[in-house]
Amino acid sequence: MAKVKLDELRARLRARGLRATPSRLAVLELLLSDQADQPRSHAEVVSALASGPWDPATIYRNLTDLVEAGLARRTDVGDHVWRFEAVDGKHDSTAHPHFVCTECGTVECLPVMKELVAPRAKTPRALKQRQVEVQVRGLCDTCL
Repeated sequence: MAKVKLDELRARLRARGLRATPSRLAVLELLLSDQADQPRSHAEVVSALASGPWDPATIYRNLTDLVEAGLARRTDVGDHVWRFEAVDGKHDSTAHPHFVCTECGTVECLPVMKELVAPRAKTPRALKQRQVEVQVRGLCDTCL
């Protein structure tokens, strides 16, 4: 997604009942940026916004506010670190698969899976209802 205009960001926030504070605008803009091809941890967001005057607690509150408002989603890829990504045309509010490098820990978004077929007759209800998260683990291109 190209750089999002400030007026559009304000409109998105206000449409979901959130105040368009400078820190919230910065967090949402970062999640929607062209470099957001992978979910970002709180620490990565804090690092990316280090030039701003916001403390880590404010950034975390903004991330959770965006998730609660449906403008972002969070996922845990098994390392007990929440990662956040924007909900937009590229990523909707439903879970999509991620690739996790077993060597360096890089997390990348994979294309949405249209269907997950389980050949077992006794399949968990969560799978039938598509309430699961799919993660593919292996070596990324850099580590290969």
